[in-house]
Amino acid sequence: MVVPPWLPVPPAGYGGLEHLVAGLVDALVRQGHAVTLFGAGHDHGTAADFVSTEPDLQYERLGESLPELAHVARIQHLVTAADFDVIHDHTTIGPLVAGRRAVPTVATVHGNPVGEYGDVLSDTDHGVGLVAISHAQRRLNPQLPWVGTVHNAMPLEGIPRKTRPTPGPVLWLARFSPDKGPDVAIRACRAAGLPLIMAGKCNEPAERRYFEQVVEPMLDEDVTLVLNAGRDAALRLLLDARCLIMPVQWDEPFGMVMVEAMATGTPVVALRRGAVPELVRQGVTGLICDSVDELPAALRESTRLDPADCVAHVGEDFSAERMASGYAEVFRRFLTGAGQAGVRETVRAAAR
Repeated sequence: MVVPPWLPVPPAGYGGLEHLVAGLVDALVRQGHAVTLFGAGHDHGTAADFVSTEPDLQYERLGESLPELAHVARIQHLVTAADFDVIHDHTTIGPLVAGRRAVPTVATVHGNPVGEYGDVLSDTDHGVGLVAISHAQRRLNPQLPWVGTVHNAMPLEGIPRKTRPTPGPVLWLARFSPDKGPDVAIRACRAAGLPLIMAGKCNEPAERRYFEQVVEPMLDEDVTLVLNAGRDAALRLLLDARCLIMPVQWDEPFGMVMVEAMATGTPVVALRRGAVPELVRQGVTGLICDSVDELPAALRESTRLDPADCVAHVGEDFSAERMASGYAEVFRRFLTGAGQAGVRETVRAAAR
C-alpha cells in the first residue's frame, strides 16, 4: 500500500486520503491479508508493516513535485515480485511510473480525471489498473484503463452517534476553496434564518488567500468560525449539527465528509453535483437540491430525517470492511486477467 509522503496514516486532523487508507489497511489485515504500508515519517497507527522512504513527513512541501517523485522512486527499489503480489498506489505520480515495477500495480484515482490530471492518467501504462471511487468520477473519463469502482469508506468503531435530530446550527466542513461553496453556504443559511458553523481547512496559501478575499468579508454574528479542526473536534461538530451543508460547485468525485456526517446520524443537504447522488439517499439520509434556491428550505426541513437511517446507510454501504472486500475482489480480478498479462509484458520489455 503506497501513500503520498505528506501526512501520517492515520492523520491527526485533515487528511481524507490518509484516513481512508488507514481504515482500508486495517480491514484488509482483519480479512487475512498481509499488508505493507509505504509512507514517510516514523509513526503510523495501522496494523500493517510500515516502511518509511523518508524520515520526515513532507507536508511543508505539499504542492511540490520532487518529494513525491523521490518517494515513488525509492519505492521502485524496495518492492520485488518475491515479496508482494500487488501494489495498491494512492499517489498522483505513481501510476505514471508503475509500468516499470516488477509487481503489478492497481492505483486509486482520488481526484477528477480530467484536465492536466486526466492527461497524466491517460499516459498510464496499460499494465496498470485504475480504480474509481465513484461512478460519477469514472464517467468523466471513461476511456481510462479502469479495472473497478470501489466507494470510499471509513472505520465505524468509536464514531459518536445521535439518536434524535439536532435543532442546532448548520455545519459547513471543508477546505476553503470556491469548489466547496462556502459563500453559497453563508447565503443559504442566512436565507433560511439558521446559524452556521464554518469549520474549514485554511493553512495553504491558496486557501488563506480565498478566505481573506471572499469569505472573511461575508462573516457576521450568525457565522461561527472554526479553523483547521482536528479529527475529534470535527466529529463533535458533526454530531451537534442540524445538518451538513455541501453546496459543491464542481463535480466532486466522492466527498468523504458526507459519509462521516451520516455516520454520526447527521443528514446532508447538498447540491446535485458529482457523486452526491451515489452517497446520499434522497429524503432518507439527506436532501439533494437541484439549485441554490432550494437550499434554504432543505436546511429547515432536514430535522425531519431520522438519524438512525443515516447511521444504517453508512453501516450498510460505506464500512471499511465492505471497502476492503471490494478492493480484494479488484486485486483478484486484476491479477488473473488482462491487467496481469500487460504487466508481465511491460516487465519483459523493460528487461530487454
